Amino acid sequence: MSAQDDIRRAAYARRKRVNILALTLSLGAMAFGLFWLFWILWETLRLGVGGLTWAALTQMTPPPNEAGGIANAIYGSFLMVVLSTFVGTPIGIMAGIYLAEYDPKGWLASVTRFVNDILLSAPSIVIGLFVYAVVVARFKTFSGWAGVMALALLVIPVVIRTTENMLQLVPAAMREAAYALGTPKWKVITLITLRAARAGVVTGVLLAVARISGETAPLLFTALNNQFWTSNLGDPMASLPVTIFKFAMSPYENWQQLAWAGVLIITATVLGLNIVARLMTGRKS
Repeated sequence: MSAQDDIRRAAYARRKRVNILALTLSLGAMAFGLFWLFWILWETLRLGVGGLTWAALTQMTPPPNEAGGIANAIYGSFLMVVLSTFVGTPIGIMAGIYLAEYDPKGWLASVTRFVNDILLSAPSIVIGLFVYAVVVARFKTFSGWAGVMALALLVIPVVIRTTENMLQLVPAAMREAAYALGTPKWKVITLITLRAARAGVVTGVLLAVARISGETAPLLFTALNNQFWTSNLGDPMASLPVTIFKFAMSPYENWQQLAWAGVLIITATVLGLNIVARLMTGRKS
C-alpha cells in the first residue's frame, strides 16, 4: 500500500504542477491582453476628449487648418448603419428560422450554412470589392446605397448564425405542446419559439450593428466620402470610419484631433452595444 500511496502522491504532485503552470500561463495571457486593451482605451480617451467639442458634433468636415467638425460623417454613418440593419436583419432572421425550424438537415440548409460560414470569415474588404464590381462599377458612381448594401452583407451572416443557434436552444417540448393543441407551424414559430429566443436574437442584431459601425474598407469602395452634408443616398456619402482614416493620416493638427474625436465616438458606441448585448444574454441565461 505504501508503494501505491507514493505513486498516487507523485501523480497528484505532477498534476498540481501542470495545473499551476497552465493557470500561470492563462493568467499571463489574460494580463497581456488586458494591458493592451486598457492602453488602447486610455489613449483613445486621452486624445479623443480634446477634440470632442460642440463644433465637432455640429459642423461639417473642414478644409485643412480651418475650424469644423464631423457632423456629416456621423450622420452618414448613422444613416447607412440603420438602413443596412433594417435590410439585413429580416433576411438573417428568416434564413435562421428556415435553418432551425423547417429543414435543419436538408441539402439546402447545408449549402446555406456553408455559404454563411464563408461570409462570416470573409474579410470585409472582399465584400466591399464585390459591391464595387456589382453596383459602383456598373452605375459608374459611388453612393450611399452601395455602402448600405455592403454593410447589409456583413449583417446577414451574423444574424443568421445567432438566430439559428438561439432557436435551437428552445426546448422541443414547447413546440410539441403547441402542435398538440392544433397550433399552425407559423404561429408556433412567431408566438412561441421566436418569443422564447427573443433576447438572443436581439443580441445577435446588436453584435452585428457593433461590427459594421467601425467598418472602413467596404465603405472606401462603395460610399467613398463627402465633405458636405447630404441625405441623398445616390451620391457619395461621408462616414465616420472613412473620415477617421483620411484625417488620421493627414499632417494637419485639426484633422488629427477630429479623427481622435471620431475614434472616441465609435469606441464608445461599439462598447455600449457590446455591454447591452452581454447584459441581455446574461439576463436570458
